Amino acid sequence: MPSEVLDFLSHGVLAWPLWKIAIAALVLTHITIAGVTIYLHRCQAHRALDLHAVPAHFFRAWLWLTTGMQTKEWASIHRKHHAKCESAEDPHSPQTRGLKKVLLQGAELYMEESNNKETLEKYGRGTPDDWIEHNLYSRFTWHGCGVMLVTDWVLFGLGVGTVVWTIQMMWIPFFAAGVINGVGHFAGYRNFDCADASRNIVPWGILIGGEELHNNHHTYATSAKLSNKWYEFDIGWLYIKILAYLRLATIKKIAPTPTFSMPRAQVDLDNLHAVISNRYDVMAKYAQSLKKACREEIDRLKTRSSERGTEVQLAQVQGVKRWVHRDLETLSEVDRKRLSEALAHSHVLAKLHEMRVDLTSIWDRSSASREQLLAQLQDWCKRAEESGIRTLQEFSLHLKSYG
Repeated sequence: MPSEVLDFLSHGVLAWPLWKIAIAALVLTHITIAGVTIYLHRCQAHRALDLHAVPAHFFRAWLWLTTGMQTKEWASIHRKHHAKCESAEDPHSPQTRGLKKVLLQGAELYMEESNNKETLEKYGRGTPDDWIEHNLYSRFTWHGCGVMLVTDWVLFGLGVGTVVWTIQMMWIPFFAAGVINGVGHFAGYRNFDCADASRNIVPWGILIGGEELHNNHHTYATSAKLSNKWYEFDIGWLYIKILAYLRLATIKKIAPTPTFSMPRAQVDLDNLHAVISNRYDVMAKYAQSLKKACREEIDRLKTRSSERGTEVQLAQVQGVKRWVHRDLETLSEVDRKRLSEALAHSHVLAKLHEMRVDLTSIWDRSSASREQLLAQLQDWCKRAEESGIRTLQEFSLHLKSYG
């Protein structure tokens, strides 16, 4: 075999050193991540933005080459995940299937659910249904990955090209199907106490395109922006802003940003609307108040540690801070019992917990009129101010400053 042919097979047309090839592999996988988070996730599954035909068709073609995934399948499975989150019907919850299974077999769980025709029919509405979808992407599902393999061989040579292709093929199954669906519902920090177990893995969403901010996403599922706190960074949002600037994307919705003014003398309709619109921020702030109250109650009991029975009360109150800021429905029966026993030892914490339940019930009453909701919020603030508990009095003023 001629040396030129051997050289081509060994190094490809680029004949790059390994460090350049490594950078190229990372860039290629990052484009795939961008396609998943911008096109499949935020655009198709949640309709948080509209994409111009140019980037939309580019992402569809690129994802066909690098994943073989179909838009309807991905969007359907993800929508079902949100609709049935953490239940037995959730296609990939580590709370019901175990972290190890989701982390290591996330792709298998995806494939299993993709064969569920009921899922596709129920949750797949509004996804591409054009000629190219039927005659190329859905008809020749694995062929795109084959084209990418040949392309990598041509560019980098047979050996290195195969390695680059393998990295491309493994990136989404491991990081998206495994890490996000697994670790993102198991470990990390929470900005918001939403109904599921979602967590932000890290505050800098770069490696997986911003999907690391998973608790933020589950709280505001239809937001095109996944970062929420000042220290969080969502690189997917940066790309969306660039596309919007170039008029290649239209942002439809982002999470509300609370605005504040001087506390009102009385809750009004504008204040009510702002509180309900920012209810997750309200409850996050209330959770902070509860934690502070727990610390103060623990300090109070410590100063009385010589009194009879105070040691028992102290032990109970120290445990309550793990559960007092959460909805009762999210607690196990054992934890509910422990919470009830702990609250019996502290009038202050019992009142704070009672007022938390009353506050959340305001926006849970979907059948109530605006006037009824307004009266309920006014009554809540009145009771908080008359409670004699400083934490509640301060929070009432905080509520009146929304909007």
